[in-house]
Amino acid sequence: MKIDIIGDIHGCFDELVRLTKKIGYEWETGIPIHPNSRKLAFIGDLTDRGPNSLQVIEIVYALVCEKKNAFYVPGNHCNKLYRFLLGNKVQITHGLETTAAEWQALDTAKQKRIREKFIELYEQAPLYQILDDGNLILAHAGIKESLIGKYNSKVKTFVLYGDITGETHEDGRPVRRDWAAHYTGKAWIVYGHTPVKEVSKINRTYNIDTGAV
Repeated sequence: MKIDIIGDIHGCFDELVRLTKKIGYEWETGIPIHPNSRKLAFIGDLTDRGPNSLQVIEIVYALVCEKKNAFYVPGNHCNKLYRFLLGNKVQITHGLETTAAEWQALDTAKQKRIREKFIELYEQAPLYQILDDGNLILAHAGIKESLIGKYNSKVKTFVLYGDITGETHEDGRPVRRDWAAHYTGKAWIVYGHTPVKEVSKINRTYNIDTGAV
């Protein structure tokens, strides 16, 4: 099985279409399907900041939940949107305001449909995905070697937010340790979360969040 892994989309639906077409996916059925049975994998942060978050949700839901033809692991923005759609009190900031505005502009029936789809997508997703007989791991913000195979709250925090110290920079961003620099595992880890100008390869890790938005 051959997989094409896509980093943080952040509501950039048009860019997603262009990217998938560029690597051979066809959209005749309304979703990206590869003629050679390649599969897409999404490493979280589907929504927020970009203009078409709900379209991205619809496509990823169709691929992952309906067609069972793609992989998805959640990011921190996915987690926040999930809590928002559950009715929990969250701050409508850092991009969520764009997705919330899109959703609130819909009629009640469409709101319900999107809400149900995203909740199903999120709740069925693993914290991180182990593929290729353990040789490939997809995790939104990465994962330390010592956490692979574990699924507790510490792992959830790491894969959603990275190796945070608990401190913050002056602009409010969390201070993160460079876990990839110390990774010595055999599995290849593909992640995103922290935007980089070009794909960053450190040891057996790849950061593929090249800042779509």
